[in-house]
Amino acid sequence: MIVRNKPMIHPHLCDDKGNIIELPSPHPVPDQATYDRVRQEALDFSEKRRLNYEKYQLSSNREEMPNYMPIRIDIENVSRCNFNCSMCIVSTWDGRKRADDMSLQDFKKLIDQQYGLVDIKIQGMGEPTIQRDDFFEMIKYARLKKIWVRVVTNASLLHLRDNYKKLIDSDVNEIQISIDGATKEVFESIRTGSVFSRVVDNCKKINSYAISKGIERTKMWTVVQRKNQHQIKEIIDLGKEMGFVHMAFSLNMIDFGVDEIYVKNSLQSVETTFTNKQALEYINYGESLGLNVRFWRQTKKYSMLSSIDQRCPWPFERGFVSSDMRIVPCCIIGNPEVADLGDAKEFTHEWESEKWRQFRRSHIDGIVPKYCKNCYQD
Repeated sequence: MIVRNKPMIHPHLCDDKGNIIELPSPHPVPDQATYDRVRQEALDFSEKRRLNYEKYQLSSNREEMPNYMPIRIDIENVSRCNFNCSMCIVSTWDGRKRADDMSLQDFKKLIDQQYGLVDIKIQGMGEPTIQRDDFFEMIKYARLKKIWVRVVTNASLLHLRDNYKKLIDSDVNEIQISIDGATKEVFESIRTGSVFSRVVDNCKKINSYAISKGIERTKMWTVVQRKNQHQIKEIIDLGKEMGFVHMAFSLNMIDFGVDEIYVKNSLQSVETTFTNKQALEYINYGESLGLNVRFWRQTKKYSMLSSIDQRCPWPFERGFVSSDMRIVPCCIIGNPEVADLGDAKEFTHEWESEKWRQFRRSHIDGIVPKYCKNCYQD
């Protein structure tokens, strides 16, 4: 029988007038303790990995040439999608596809080569379940290495070939499912090409199956924007109906490092107008329903004027590998046509390359590339 963790509102950081200046952030599913336990299993699995992680912990994490290998990587198994979401870079690609799928062989070689990994996310600009069984085999392979695996899906294909069962049975640690509206009209206006009723039914299927297995794996993820801001309470209600316990509402409309998308998404963004007080009301509403509702926002973006530890950690500890085996700075960019740090088949060499050193140096010196500037407040 599955044991539900009761949502808990952590103490909020307030200013001297009692105004909320920080909210509790989303945590791994089902909780941080589970993530910490799995990470320890990963470190116990490999002495080489453990030693690498110790070097990472002892470092400043802001060095031009780290003496450790990445501890995390985002891996894009496919760069094609069956949706045409209004805020996504995929909507600008011909045929909603940028490159060929990553092969299972290349995935395994990458995992074997990157001995320092303690967790990965499998997803990028595309819908990972499009790849069918190779996607599930990727999860299984990483889990055999005791690596924490998180995946992101639009849930539209989970009913096909019992994909919802295959995903749960792959031993995946966390499944993030995108839900951007509480009604057909709003949902399908944002996630163009979707069928709202099918996604709702598939979410019920996967959550019901997970419960039957006595495990908790899913988190609902909503990108809050002008089109759906009025539906947050209804989205929470829908999430409960679909069987979700964990829900995260992102207030960030990312730009993928592309000016045109920045302009378009800025018109839909509510990040600067949505208040912490509003968020807290929804968090408390979720708690009243027995749900763990959290909000994700960059209330304090990275700063080039403050101490170095206030700058983006990605250049110093992780990377993003595209489906065509290119290294991209981060998941916000997610596209080697915007920024390319080298060949992922030679990841170890590239990690130590002059190009990556210069990329790190730009963050250390506070002169970041143009495609990084939207994540900085100055």
